[in-house]
Amino acid sequence: MAVLKPFKGLRPPKDLAEKVASRPYDVLNSREAREEAKGNPYSLLHIIKPEIDLPEEISLYDESVYQKAKENFEKFKANGWLKPDDEEYLYIYAQTMNGKTQYGIVGCASVDDYLNNVIKKHELTRKDKEEDRMKHVRVTNANMEPVFFTYPALPEVDQIVADFVKNHEPEYNFTAEDGFGHHFWVIKDKDLINRIVELFATLPSTYVADGHHRTAAAALVGAEKRKANPNHTGKEEYNYFLAVHFPADQLTIIDYNRVIKDLNGMTKEELLEKLAHSFNIREVGEEAYRPQSLHNFSMYLDGKWYSLTAKNGTYDDNDPIGVLDVTILTNEVLEPLFGIKDLRTDKRIDFVGGIRGLGELKKRVDSGEMAVAFALYPVSMDQLIRIADSGKIMPPKTTWFEPKLRSGLIVHELD
Repeated sequence: MAVLKPFKGLRPPKDLAEKVASRPYDVLNSREAREEAKGNPYSLLHIIKPEIDLPEEISLYDESVYQKAKENFEKFKANGWLKPDDEEYLYIYAQTMNGKTQYGIVGCASVDDYLNNVIKKHELTRKDKEEDRMKHVRVTNANMEPVFFTYPALPEVDQIVADFVKNHEPEYNFTAEDGFGHHFWVIKDKDLINRIVELFATLPSTYVADGHHRTAAAALVGAEKRKANPNHTGKEEYNYFLAVHFPADQLTIIDYNRVIKDLNGMTKEELLEKLAHSFNIREVGEEAYRPQSLHNFSMYLDGKWYSLTAKNGTYDDNDPIGVLDVTILTNEVLEPLFGIKDLRTDKRIDFVGGIRGLGELKKRVDSGEMAVAFALYPVSMDQLIRIADSGKIMPPKTTWFEPKLRSGLIVHELD
């Protein structure tokens, strides 16, 4: 059974929320973060990307970077830019993109649920990234950014949220510079909070949608703290971490596409000839072509778009991993034709979130930076849940969720 716990959120005053709220730490590099936070001392980027307040040449993993995060966090609290709520509450965080709004319950997930696989994962984490976020949690003693969870929809929770939103003004309500709307409510009614907690306890599992490294870091630091506390009871705040839980039927996964630097010694004609062993190929022309269904890909090569449809035998519809288009592309194209064996470390391949559009693939190939691009049909939420339930792991860079959660609307302290 899944644990959802109310908590005393640390939040910005209403008039500062839009200025404090930032994009997550892992979707922009240091240069972009410096630019985004320029002239805005309130941006949470000063805490989650604290290198922006240090010399440009500094290593992201230098001890002074973590200390700067702690120093800036203390400053935000001292200045009243982040203030604690009086009591433990649950919250609603909604996001609007392209006229569609998704509603999540903000509450704490349980470290035990993560360790016992009640919270299910679908991606591997990298130790270096895990350790970086663990240091950040240790030094700030807080979950500065929520993780993005999903769960099979509960109709009564949907109804509670719909009624609450209809009858209450949001605490925060703004449209960010990227055009996405962010709306936030505080649930103070104890009976309502208890009912939502009860309903979540009927779920056998919840699922990490986005933020596997932050989830792992939060859970592992919680486990460290309990070992270090001789008077540990299990009730301490460090036994929980910050998450936004969205019902699966409200979420959409966007395609996550691939661009490759060179043709691995092949000519264009040789590549097309080899691809024809595994795919039915149709030249589309100069008009951008988007994959139409599972097992249909698009390729951009030498100024032209192609439709590639995987032939029978290149996939296994009965295997949650074998059915994935990323698996087909890896097994039939990336490994045998391009010699790319490890998607996480090979420098010849890069990944482009579908939010950037097919135009980004064309641009990177036309510029000469890349030689060929492949666009994939997006994975479904059902596929994600089936893979997580089977205990298997998706290949790297399979899912892209949009919009991203804004960081800074709420923080969870571990004491």
